Amino acid sequence: MEENKAALLSVPTSVAPPTKLTYEEFLEKTGDGTWAEWVNGEVITMTVSSDHIDLVFFLVALFRHFAETNRLGRVFGEPFQMKTGAELPGRAPDVFFVAQANLSKLKKNYFDGPADLVVEIISPESRVRDRGEKFYEYEQGGVREYWLIDPQRKQAEFYQLGEEGIYHTAFAGSEGIYHSVVLKGLWIKVEWLWQEPLPPLLDVLREWELI
Repeated sequence: MEENKAALLSVPTSVAPPTKLTYEEFLEKTGDGTWAEWVNGEVITMTVSSDHIDLVFFLVALFRHFAETNRLGRVFGEPFQMKTGAELPGRAPDVFFVAQANLSKLKKNYFDGPADLVVEIISPESRVRDRGEKFYEYEQGGVREYWLIDPQRKQAEFYQLGEEGIYHTAFAGSEGIYHSVVLKGLWIKVEWLWQEPLPPLLDVLREWELI
C-alpha cells in the first residue's frame, strides 16, 4: 500500500501552458506605457540603459525637427507600437518615421503597418533579436529603410529595401556620412552617434542649415 502511495506521488502532474494574448489584449494590458513587445502571443518586456535612452532622444529630436520643418510625416519612439504585418509580431522600435502618405494607418496606441524608416539601437541583450528576428520581420513587412546602431562596437549599418523586397547594405562603418533615402535631404555623420556627450541639437541643425 505504501509503495502504491509513493508511486502515485511520483506521477508528474500536468502544468497548463501559459495563456497567450491576442494583440488587442496585449495593447490593453500594456496601455500604461510598459516597454514591451508582442511575439507569438507572449509579452516580452524590455529594459534599456541611460546611454541607450540618450541616443533615442537625440535621434527622435533630430528626426522630428527635420520631418516637421519639411512636412514629411511623423516620428515616434519606444514604447509606441508598430504592427508590421498581420502575421508578424508587434514591435516597439527605438525610433520610427511614418511618411505623410501613410499616416492613415495610425491608430490610437499603435501603427498598423510598416513604418517607412526604423532605427534599432543595439544593446548586448538585443543583438541577436535586432540583427536576426527584427531584420527579417522588417524586411518581410516592407520597412523601406532600417538603421542598426551598435554603440558598444561603434558600428552603424544602414539598409535599404530593394525592389525585390530584400535589404541591401547602403552604408556600414564607424565614421562617414550617410544620406537617408526615406527622409529626403537628411544626412548624418556616423561619428555623432559615438560622441560623448552627444552633439547639441542646435549644432546639428546649423550643419543642416535649418537654422
